[in-house]
Order: sequence, then structure tokens, then C-alpha cells
Amino acid sequence: MHDPAMDPDTPDAAAQPVAAHAAPLLDESPRRVVSLVPSLTESLFDLDLGARLIAVTDACVHPAGALDGLARVGAPDAPDCDQIIALAPDLVFVSDEVNPPSVADELLAAGLTVWQTGPRSVFEALNLLWDIMNAFDHPVMVPRVQAIERAYDATLAASRATPPVTVFAPLNRDPWRCPARESFTYDLLRVCGGKSLFPDGEPVSPDDLVAAQPDAILLPEGEGSPFGADDANRLAALDIPAARNGRIHLSDGTLLTWPGTRIAYALRDLPALLAPAMME
Repeated sequence: MHDPAMDPDTPDAAAQPVAAHAAPLLDESPRRVVSLVPSLTESLFDLDLGARLIAVTDACVHPAGALDGLARVGAPDAPDCDQIIALAPDLVFVSDEVNPPSVADELLAAGLTVWQTGPRSVFEALNLLWDIMNAFDHPVMVPRVQAIERAYDATLAASRATPPVTVFAPLNRDPWRCPARESFTYDLLRVCGGKSLFPDGEPVSPDDLVAAQPDAILLPEGEGSPFGADDANRLAALDIPAARNGRIHLSDGTLLTWPGTRIAYALRDLPALLAPAMME
């Protein structure tokens, strides 16, 4: 798959991150899998591999209803490694953004096979889906991934044809902090027509936000999110284009932060929130 983001005339091309972690060496297709990454739990089901899962984290909620009966091994930031080891899985999925480094270290020390993931762009997340299908030797959902790739290509082409809108998309509060420059969320916003503000990890104040004059604001909502309607109402009182134009949106946080098959929904929904001109 060619990555249009790497073309020299693409915004931020020079800032594209290095490739995500490679798949581990596997003697055979895994049959007993533990996922400590909610986005990959959903993706495994979407790739017709859900039957291989034996345990997931408490934060794994998609697909709704499909996870009944699976063992739960705790929160992603503090999974029960002893329980995971006792399950004797063939493979454990971890993420360097979701799980502490000590988790992978402990599981590897116990002799388990660990797949460390961490896509930093939409392109890398799509390649991860291909890698999973190859590692599991189960290509039945190739058409689904191809459809997501086509949506990615079309969305990126549309975003490159219109000026980017500046976007305030905080992932944390007290203080507000936005997606890092080399992150999946930052790249997803770029693909969907936005230029994410404050990408260097700096804390953001209301005065900073007024000075930046964002065209649109996305506040992630859902389980575990610190944002809600009160935040949207407070931001709407600021003297910024996003407030004047009614482009302050509460949106499903998983669309912004889950690299996997959920990209399909992000590509469908986010451009209309960020850059309506792209949809015309």
C-alpha cells in the first residue's frame, strides 16, 4: 500500500513517524489470544478472528455483546499479568500507548509471545490490520480492509484539495493537552481535513485557545472521557471561530483514539464535523 502522506507535497510529510512494531515470529497461527488493547479486540472480531480470543481487558467494550464469556484481566494500564500467564495464551496483544512497558516485559519474561503494537498514523494502523490477517493466516476479511483503504485514499485526497481547518481536540483536561505530533490521533485529524493545535504536549489555557482561534473543536465523550456538555457550553462562550460558527462537537472518543477497523467510522464521521467543505 502506497502512503500518500509520504508524498513531498503533503503537509507534515517530513514529520511522519517511523513504522510501528513488527509482528513477532510465530510458529503457527495463534489459537489462544489475549488482547490488552481495546481497539484490537474490536478489530479481531471485525477480521473474523474473535473466536481466537480467550481474554480481554475491562475496557474492551466493542463489539457490544460479542465479549460475553471471555475472561477479563483488569484495566489496560494495570492488567493482571499472573492471570494472563496462567491462561497460557499463544499470543498477547499489547500497545505501547495503552499499556505500561512493564506489562510486556513481565509477559515476555514468563515466556509468552507478545505482539507490541503502536501505530502512529492511519497508514500504519491499516498496515497492522494486514499484518494481523497474514499472521493468523485468515484472509477472509480482505475486502473489508480494502474498503477502509479506499475510504482513506478518498478522504485524504479530499482533505488535500481544501485548506485544513485548525482543530482543538484535547484528550486530557486540567490542563488541556492535545494529541502529540507523532500520534495516530494527530494524523487521523490531518487525513480528515484538520490541523490539530498544540501538538508539542504543552498545557493549554483558555487564553491560549482564544489566541489560537480554532475553526473547530472536538471533545471526546464516552466511558472514561473527562469531557461533557458542560465543557462544550463553556467553550461556546469563548471568542473563537468554532464558537461563532457552531462547530464545537462532542464526539465518540473511540473514533479519535482507536487505531483499527474503527477507522472506517472515523473516516465516515469526522470530516463532516471538521471540514464540511470537504463533503460538498
